[in-house]
Amino acid sequence: MPNGQARARAGVSSKLDTSLAHEARVYDYWLGGKDNYPADRALGDTVAMHIPAIRDMARANRAFLGRAVRHLARDAGIVQFLDIGTGLPAAGNTHEVAQRIDPAARVVYVDNDPLVLAHARALMASTPQGRIDFLDADLRDPHAILDAPALADTFDPQQPIAILLVAVMMFFDDSEDPRGVIGRLLDAAPSGSYLVLTHFTEDFDARATARAVAAARQAGIAFRARSRAETESFFAGTELVEPGVVPVDAWRPDADATPAQERSAWYWAGVGRKP
Repeated sequence: MPNGQARARAGVSSKLDTSLAHEARVYDYWLGGKDNYPADRALGDTVAMHIPAIRDMARANRAFLGRAVRHLARDAGIVQFLDIGTGLPAAGNTHEVAQRIDPAARVVYVDNDPLVLAHARALMASTPQGRIDFLDADLRDPHAILDAPALADTFDPQQPIAILLVAVMMFFDDSEDPRGVIGRLLDAAPSGSYLVLTHFTEDFDARATARAVAAARQAGIAFRARSRAETESFFAGTELVEPGVVPVDAWRPDADATPAQERSAWYWAGVGRKP
């Protein structure tokens, strides 16, 4: 185990506070997972009162992640993935999708919830040809991610990477300069790298969205919805891959997928390539 992993594991118990809801564990609850606590379930149920389809929306985000990773690994030749705000392990983790296409694919998972990292280390295993690593870090400090030994140990700095920010930036207020945070990650990535991003939106039902946002904030989670134009602004400096920023279910749906209403999941999704 790399030294960085050992240090992060040693700090798990001191950082875990199950009395407060955490976005990764709420998301796990919506996906039907068991790695969540009463505070997480309480917030998840409250949001579901305002948005009854929230569990389907969480699954739609998860399905998009798989499609985006498959596209990048199969069609764009990407073998390095930086999955930030990875959440608790579930079916179709990034390395599983990527390594089915290229067994030598490499993934670094990043999260700031010690429970996420502890479960990820226990449950996730790479192929012999590839590699995965885990980083305890907060996206609000992108340099802590970029300077981490895990990245240098896992990635070839000359090869492009895919930066995955699926259902993450909605936990950033504008005062935290989310576009600047993404810009710093992209600036450090080689040409030909990709940004994969989804974002919760008020564009489909402003009233219900406002109630869900208020519930999250009352539980202590900074949470906000953004419009399509605001979501598109996160891709500044990249060239959007077709079909651009679209409802999450409409981004390159699988050929055998059951047709879904494009606005059934209140998220915008897109993939951009750094020239």
